[in-house]
Amino acid sequence: MHNDDYARTGTAGTTTADDTTALNTLIATLIDSVNGYQKAAADTENSRYAEMFNARAQERQAAVAKLQAAVARLGGNPEDDGTTTGAIHRGWINLKEAVLGRDDEAIVNAVESGEDYLKEKFETILEHKDLPAEARAAVDEAWQSVRAGHDQMSQLKHAIN
Repeated sequence: MHNDDYARTGTAGTTTADDTTALNTLIATLIDSVNGYQKAAADTENSRYAEMFNARAQERQAAVAKLQAAVARLGGNPEDDGTTTGAIHRGWINLKEAVLGRDDEAIVNAVESGEDYLKEKFETILEHKDLPAEARAAVDEAWQSVRAGHDQMSQLKHAIN
């Protein structure tokens, strides 16, 4: 995805290219989240964490599918790839693991950092009350997953640290 910023320029109640751009920004960032959770599940040796990470990845994948459907219904072309920023973040984590080794604290910290980023993206778009109702409903539903995941990973991080 080339653009992961959002600015609304249309009038209330009308679908604009900015609406689909906003949704595609969230889709790409959620895809990053799916990939991050899958990587975290593969990297941890803690089966409880792996199960938790895999469950979050599946939940996020469902949110991606719903947002992609909303973009298609709005006449847009749904994003199907993550962001460059997400790929860079995973590359950094891979390098860090190669040098320092894997440990659950580092994995949870990386996941929680990704959750912070994702939460900020959603909060930015949620500030725009003039999204079409269908787009707003899809974003609100995905937001429930994002908020729950963020809170869970934050609690886990503080329990480990």
